[in-house]
Amino acid sequence: MNTAITSHPKARKRRMVDLWSLGSLLITALVLLPLVAVVWIAFFPTENIWAHLVSTTLPRYLGNSVALMAMVGLGTGLIGTGAAWLVVTKRFPLRGVLQWLLLMPMALPAYISAYALVEFLEYAGPVQTTLRGLFGWQDSRDYWFPEIRSIWMAALVLILSLYPYVYLLARAAFREQSASMIEVSRALGCGPWRSFFKVALPMARPAIVAGLAIVMMEALNDFGTVDYFAVQTLTTGIFTVWLQGYNAGGAAQIASLILTFVLVLAVLEKYARKRRRFHNLSAKVTPITPERLRGVRAMVAMLVCLLPFLGGFVLPVGVISVLAFDHLGQWLDPKLWLAARNTVLLGAGAAALTVLGALFMVYGVRNSKLALPRILMPFTAIGYAAPGAVLAIGILIPFGVFDNWLADTIERWFGFDIGLLLTGSAAAVMFAYVVRFFAIPQGAIDSALGRVTPSMDMAARSLGRNSWQTLWEVHVPLIRGSVMVAAVLVFVDAVKELPATLILRPFNFDTLATQVYGQASLENLEQAAPAALLVTMVGLLPVILLVRVGNRQFRRQ
Repeated sequence: MNTAITSHPKARKRRMVDLWSLGSLLITALVLLPLVAVVWIAFFPTENIWAHLVSTTLPRYLGNSVALMAMVGLGTGLIGTGAAWLVVTKRFPLRGVLQWLLLMPMALPAYISAYALVEFLEYAGPVQTTLRGLFGWQDSRDYWFPEIRSIWMAALVLILSLYPYVYLLARAAFREQSASMIEVSRALGCGPWRSFFKVALPMARPAIVAGLAIVMMEALNDFGTVDYFAVQTLTTGIFTVWLQGYNAGGAAQIASLILTFVLVLAVLEKYARKRRRFHNLSAKVTPITPERLRGVRAMVAMLVCLLPFLGGFVLPVGVISVLAFDHLGQWLDPKLWLAARNTVLLGAGAAALTVLGALFMVYGVRNSKLALPRILMPFTAIGYAAPGAVLAIGILIPFGVFDNWLADTIERWFGFDIGLLLTGSAAAVMFAYVVRFFAIPQGAIDSALGRVTPSMDMAARSLGRNSWQTLWEVHVPLIRGSVMVAAVLVFVDAVKELPATLILRPFNFDTLATQVYGQASLENLEQAAPAALLVTMVGLLPVILLVRVGNRQFRRQ
């Protein structure tokens, strides 16, 4: 009897450890399932058309994708790095405001900027209409104007939408540099430009490379912008081969090629950071004192920082706002508010599921005695780099197989048809959001829990709390801020997600993003404008968070 009593707590402890380990492994498996499914379908397609793709459309998809990534990487690198260097090291008019306004394009999905730019610059838009009125031109044969729907314009839109990623990381890197490093280079005879290229830029290169990797992955992932500008890339190829060619295997093969690009970019980014490490040997870092610019130099610096904000935020938001409020009756459309309700429910559900799943997994890895959950946890972040169209393939096909098997089984046993539970509802869309954005709460919670000393766990256990009670009564209150920020970011990203929603949504089910795309693809920009404006307003939430955090850090300095 005594033996049984004394062994019972140990057995209960083993079961609890097993629960955390098994739960962490299950969550990891669910997050990785779509990517594994894509690779499996690509290698074992029902109808292999790879040779046909290679000989026909794949070179065009690949060439356009590489060209777009190169142009977007170059443009965002120049704008983001240049603006970051100016706001950190120089003083000029509006500097204090512009350092935050430069973040605003992050709130605007690139496809909305694309719709606004075309509306502004097309033949019937205000720019060309004004030019014809000023110079008396009758039609487009009387003057030259750049081709709007081209890869160059698509690259411009993506550059103006994505440069804040490079700017944000570069600004942080420049701020962390010591002024003494620049002063030493100047004492050795280097001028301002040479000091920048020889000292400041190499030290900030890891952060800049990280930002460029994110930007190029986003350019590769984009669908709405390139589709509207009629640029055929690998992502649009997935839609063409699958939805028009009805070949899931070919779409999965293109998706696997995109995954290869993503992994190569991630490896190159890690390699660049590993090879470029700089350490400050001084115990005290002297912050850079901004140099005051005057006259023409001050105006040039202000314009360099002002133009990306005007082109990336003010212009598209202005165009969309004019369209949205030109006909107020369109705000009364029931479809708009139904799409808004669907968007809020999906975004909130995805935020809750990702945060709860990440919290369980990270804390489970912390409690697990097994090495496997700890090894696999970093792989759950891969979904964030994968395009939504890629994840949609990996979700829809296995979910469709499971749905059909379940429906057939229940009908055979019980005599009634339940329909398609997962692919016939919004469940597949929400699961795509969870997989796509799982890296956000996973990284935030892992970082936050890493700052909680293990002695807190031991103290809670000594007071009679088990691991569940320790999590909810001790750890969750300590990391509440990080959890809330992660939930907001997931919600905002889910609201803006377009490719996965387009593919996985059930029939006659719209979100704000799909309504914008649907109306814009029919050239009904007036009908698309209210939904686009609502998406933009939601997208301002993370920018506001960044500004508030940045202001607190700035005041501490």
